[in-house]
Amino acid sequence: MNSDRVLEIFKEITRVPRESGHEEQIIAYLQQFAAARSLQCKTDKTGNVLIIKEAAEGKENVPVLVLQSHSDMVCEKNSGVEHDFSRDPIKYVIEDGWMIARDTTLGADCGIGMAAALAAVEDPAPTGRIESLFTVSEETGLDGANAIEPGFFSGKILINLDSEDEGELFVGCAGGIDTTAQFRYKTKKLQSNTFLLKMKIFNCLGGHSGDDINKGRCNALQQLARFLYMESEHGFDLCSIGGGNKRNAIAREAEAVIAVKAPEETVGRFGDFIKDLKAEFAASDPDVCAEITCIEDVSAAAIDPVVSQGLVRSLFAAPHGVLEMSLDIPGLVETSSNLASVKMTEPGVIRVGTSQRSSVVSKCRCAAAKVEACFSLAGAEVTHASEYPGWKPDMNSALLEVCRRSYEKLFSTEPAVKAIHAGLECGLFLNKYPDLDMISFGPTLRGVHAPGERLDLKSLDKFVLLLDDVIMTYSESTR
Repeated sequence: MNSDRVLEIFKEITRVPRESGHEEQIIAYLQQFAAARSLQCKTDKTGNVLIIKEAAEGKENVPVLVLQSHSDMVCEKNSGVEHDFSRDPIKYVIEDGWMIARDTTLGADCGIGMAAALAAVEDPAPTGRIESLFTVSEETGLDGANAIEPGFFSGKILINLDSEDEGELFVGCAGGIDTTAQFRYKTKKLQSNTFLLKMKIFNCLGGHSGDDINKGRCNALQQLARFLYMESEHGFDLCSIGGGNKRNAIAREAEAVIAVKAPEETVGRFGDFIKDLKAEFAASDPDVCAEITCIEDVSAAAIDPVVSQGLVRSLFAAPHGVLEMSLDIPGLVETSSNLASVKMTEPGVIRVGTSQRSSVVSKCRCAAAKVEACFSLAGAEVTHASEYPGWKPDMNSALLEVCRRSYEKLFSTEPAVKAIHAGLECGLFLNKYPDLDMISFGPTLRGVHAPGERLDLKSLDKFVLLLDDVIMTYSESTR
């Protein structure tokens, strides 16, 4: 197995639509990949796929390895970009040692893990049995891992290929829960002699709500709510508000339409606010942009002022960002919350999407309760869903020791052993396969879950070397 072949397979994967919840085409690709190589393949009722490379002669008694990745991707694009994720291939460039999708997500999360697992099962090298497992809808709720049935795979050693920092071995992850607030509203006619203003905050870095939550990036939604809250003393009618997209992505864009009587004054205050905003995020999110324009819209109506006031206040007050750092693992975010989205997709309803993460179950639930309290006080109906467990580190793992030794042998340096604040499927696997020994590693990815996502190709070389060496180490062992 070599990195050129892994990259070649990944390029094929970028041409296959695979948005979360719509994995039909990538499932078919995996099935065809197996059939073309006469590899055993099975698919469960959820859409999880297992492709098996049987043990070579004389290798029947070595430990079975499970190489696990998820088959879906986060589909995000910049405003104004014409790209249909249900049909169009991902456009990328190779530049300065990086593979980059400039205007959309690249899908290296977790497409590069998929490619490595596929390269492993087609590799003719004599190995023990390898089971490459591809789960569905990881990004939207870990649905495939949650629904996987006992006995679907047989290995007791699992390598998760969904990490994003080469040189780091992950042995634990956060759990999480989604919290949704729903506001119901009626509209009223706009006052006479009012003017409509459309304001927008955009071009924020965004990023992964786990990996990037501690990087001080601008949440466009909360900052827009901040301005609206401050503007409340001058009076306005809120006509619409929206922004953000996926629950596991920091909101990069947000916009609102308001009706005011003195538009020039509002425009001036918004300009002053943006100057402050750009200064505040000069180091962590330097390209934040904003605009405000007068518009014409004869159909515009005002949201019930009681509801709009509660909405703005709660969006501004809602917990967002790091809530607590771990006292056990230096530098690890323990608990966080992400204010992810506001959507007005049906008449009379405004939905606010958030997600909470923690490596401690009780603290994750506490964070979700804080979010619930905030929005409940504002009159919203609040629900929780898609709770998933974390993965407690096992520093005595035999797999960890194998991976650590392989890394030191290959690169003459020690890998970092860490837990990650992002959610991995490993905790769910433990519920049904309690004897699993697991680890997670991968190449370096940056900008995951946001347009501009990129893959470091030098790190891909090292990732593939490590994976191949671990596979061969086990293949040369006996039970």
